[in-house]
Amino acid sequence: MDSVLHGLAVYVILLVVFRISGKRTLSQVTTFDFVLLLIIAEVTQQALLGQDYSITNFVLLVATLIGMDIAMSFVKERSPRLDRLLEGQPLVIVEDGKALHDRMQKARVDDEDVLTAARMHQGLERMEQIKYAVLERNGGITIVPKER
Repeated sequence: MDSVLHGLAVYVILLVVFRISGKRTLSQVTTFDFVLLLIIAEVTQQALLGQDYSITNFVLLVATLIGMDIAMSFVKERSPRLDRLLEGQPLVIVEDGKALHDRMQKARVDDEDVLTAARMHQGLERMEQIKYAVLERNGGITIVPKER
């Protein structure tokens, strides 16, 4: 029973931590982010397993974590408010070629992030060419170009 409780606790803690850290945390993984994720994975493994490395404990933990993930998807499906709380909402960060810096700062996105997405997805070079840039729920940036 301890393994199940540990699994549920770790799931909820990681969910909260990654939600607080923002959308961009998991969208574009830098070297620093990758190292941090490896360390988190090791610490999580130790918190989940403790000293019990048995196959039974492994199966129980995997079933608990997958079950929790499935349960959360059902809860989010039935509660749009909780879904918005956990997953966030799309956020317009550039409107009519003008960066909305207050929103960008809150989301930890800078002009270069927007321009990178604009170059990669639309071949645009300047902020003035962007009608809208939207920070999506998954942390990606969608660019809507101005009509030429």
